[in-house]
This record gives sequence, structure tokens and C-alpha cells, in this order.
Amino acid sequence: QVQVEESGGGLVQAGESLRLSCKASGTTFSTNVFAWYRQAPGKQREWVAQINGGGSTYYSDSAKGRFTVSRDNAKRTVALLMNSLKVEDTAVYYCQAQYGGQEYWGQGTQVTVSS
Repeated sequence: QVQVEESGGGLVQAGESLRLSCKASGTTFSTNVFAWYRQAPGKQREWVAQINGGGSTYYSDSAKGRFTVSRDNAKRTVALLMNSLKVEDTAVYYCQAQYGGQEYWGQGTQVTVSS
């Protein structure tokens, strides 16, 4: 059974940083594609970043230059380091694991950025 769990969210002031973590079980992990999404109240879920099994990374325009996605296959974790946070980054952040032709989602972790 595939399970995905995010952690690391919290309250931070604009300009500061947060590091989110995603831990997945029940997958081969090293070959999995992982993505980060976020959803603010009243808005559609938005893709933020992705890392594939070969380590290639991709970012949305809003994340590029500020966020970094990485993976540690030994620890079976994927991280999203968010620097220079803005108020508009406030959202619930979700980790998505792609495995066996299906998508699996964590429960989300709240990130709130205050001015």
C-alpha cells in the first residue's frame, strides 16, 4: 500500500524560509516521480515543482529561483526548500507520488506567510 505524508509546514514571516518534507512508503522510490502542489483557499490546486527518478527538477514560474526540490532515496524522502517566502505563497502544500501508473497524495501541510 502506498502512503505519502508531508511535514514541515508552519507560520513564517515574509522573506524567511521553510523546508517541507515528504515521506513515501510502499513504492520503489528511487525511480518514482514526485511533485509538489499547493492550494490556497478559493483557488485551484497549483503545480509548484517536480523531481524525477533521474534527479531532474522542474519549477513553476512562481517557484523558480526561490524554491529547491531534492530527494534522498536512502531516507525515502523528498524535500522542498522554500526561500524568500511571500504572502502569496500561503497555501496547503501537497506531495504527489507517481507509482504504478497512479498518483498518490499526502494529506497536505499548511504554510502561512505573514507580512
